[in-house]
Amino acid sequence: MTDTRHEADVAFIKALAELLRENDLTELQVKREYGEDDSLNVRVSRVSPALAAAPMQVAVPATVAAAAAPAAPTAAPAAIEDPAAHPGAVTSPMVGTIYLQAEPGAAPFVSVGASVSEGDTLLIVEAMKTMNHIHAPRAGTVKRILVGDGDAVEFGTPLVIIE
Repeated sequence: MTDTRHEADVAFIKALAELLRENDLTELQVKREYGEDDSLNVRVSRVSPALAAAPMQVAVPATVAAAAAPAAPTAAPAAIEDPAAHPGAVTSPMVGTIYLQAEPGAAPFVSVGASVSEGDTLLIVEAMKTMNHIHAPRAGTVKRILVGDGDAVEFGTPLVIIE
């Protein structure tokens, strides 16, 4: 796959997301055929704005995903406790980039030991140039912040633990 084709696929996906938004659609699925064994399947969906954190999902072939993904960081030693299994874990509803504060130099939304109320903003996940505020699903105390500012996260990645 050439860089030109990759750039065209990214532009195509962005155009689909824009079409979804402009026409107030909840889901759009397209298959683009390049050849006998070469295609691009894209599914873009979202939930109503009335619901919290509207995720946009984009499915791309492994070759496109591998070309677009940054190099994976070295794996840390296995943790004794899996943070995703913790009952107070708040997980990422989408793939994106984490921001712990509203803008560079501003105070973070939360810190370890801070009390939060249900609905308080914990952090932001940027996905496709859209800032998605991640809200506390329940009141409690922030026990751990599992991500850093600027970290890339996947769907289901544990972000914060609230007890």
